[in-house]
Amino acid sequence: MAENPPRDDSTDPEGVGDGSDEFRDMLRDFLAGDTDLDPAKLASAAGLPDDPEMVKRLIGQLQQALQNSGDGINWGLATEQARALAGRSAVPSTPAERSSMEQALHVAALWLDEATSISTLTTEPVLLTRAGWAEATMPVWTQLAEPVANSIADALTNVLDEHATGELEGMLGGAGKLMRNIGGTLFAMQLGQVVGQLAAEAVSGGDVGIPLLDGDVKQAALVPQNVDDFGRGLDIPADEVRLYLAVRELAHARLFRHAKWLRLHLLTQITDFARGIHIDTTRLEELAADFDPQNPEELRAAMTSGALIPPKTDDQLAALARLETMLALIEGWVDVVTAAATTRLPHAVAIAETVRRRRAAGGPAESAFSTLVGLELRPRRLREAAAMWQAVHDAVGADGRDDLWSHPDVLPSDADVDDPAALVARLSGGTPEPDDIDRALEELLGDETGDRPSEPSAG
Repeated sequence: MAENPPRDDSTDPEGVGDGSDEFRDMLRDFLAGDTDLDPAKLASAAGLPDDPEMVKRLIGQLQQALQNSGDGINWGLATEQARALAGRSAVPSTPAERSSMEQALHVAALWLDEATSISTLTTEPVLLTRAGWAEATMPVWTQLAEPVANSIADALTNVLDEHATGELEGMLGGAGKLMRNIGGTLFAMQLGQVVGQLAAEAVSGGDVGIPLLDGDVKQAALVPQNVDDFGRGLDIPADEVRLYLAVRELAHARLFRHAKWLRLHLLTQITDFARGIHIDTTRLEELAADFDPQNPEELRAAMTSGALIPPKTDDQLAALARLETMLALIEGWVDVVTAAATTRLPHAVAIAETVRRRRAAGGPAESAFSTLVGLELRPRRLREAAAMWQAVHDAVGADGRDDLWSHPDVLPSDADVDDPAALVARLSGGTPEPDDIDRALEELLGDETGDRPSEPSAG
């Protein structure tokens, strides 16, 4: 059994304390393996692989959490976890592969110049390893996850405060900060696990639709290993796949650089949605009451299934609909511009369809992020949004299409996605053909004024 350090009563001469030292000792015993709960099972419940090194890292981080006097989440731990996991499956690119990818980015920039007037990037695109992608994108992931992490920590401490009685109440009286630190550590490691898995799937910085890279430092990035994995089995030359994905990434990055308001607008929408998430304390209490130390998998299932996150409120559903429309507008524009820029590629249509299927299905890591944070990042109306952008392009050209990103007030709305003809008519200065609703309204107004709409003359 590991010996605990002697208690320091210098600041508490009567030895009364607030109970947190006793609680800390109990947790130390657990982490040293002196309880019925196997730390390896806790690691499994936290979503970590059955790996002695991962278990050792988890226990070490939890022990550090016990010593942490702060009251925040150590997001550096998430980065460390993600890098470690992403690096396990990494295969270094050869000089020839990197040269081919750099050439693809160069040609992609030239082709995009023909498809859009949106100017080129101010920084050179970068090639990232999987671990590099995880580290470069983690600041945005933590920004999205922090509201939920704080909600979980608050719910955990509230449940303990409400239900602690007798001796346990004294033990937990000053232990809230300890529980927040430990809960935050587990959440950070779970997020690191998710981002580490995403790093093995994402082909670029904009692959999931949101701007994951710092716009001032890195504006576009490709992950060569994942780009080549994407093309494997498609029976399409690797150079075509690289060029197509390079065009998509540069189009995405150019859009966010051009519409300088867009990145903050989108991330604010996401974080506002996340702040509205509150953990279901009733479900948390049930888990605590039924918790079996020998089978912590139920705890993991609750976390990874989203069972702790209650159904969305009406306000959240409305916010989610606005967010999905924005994501669809972004991805739809990228699809249309990429299609216009890659007409020289023999297999461009086949690659585009593979991208759409992949995005619609999502991957296991993206699903894990959805349940962890309660937010799906896949636009549901992508095809309709792309059709709208194509209709606008056909009517007013690339410049008129791209001018709609100049300000959020002129960006197409959900109604415009439903009715591209009305949008095109407005942009062209014409009047759209009346639809059934327009005709019914005209008849109703005619009845109220005593006038009937004029009938067309026969013959």
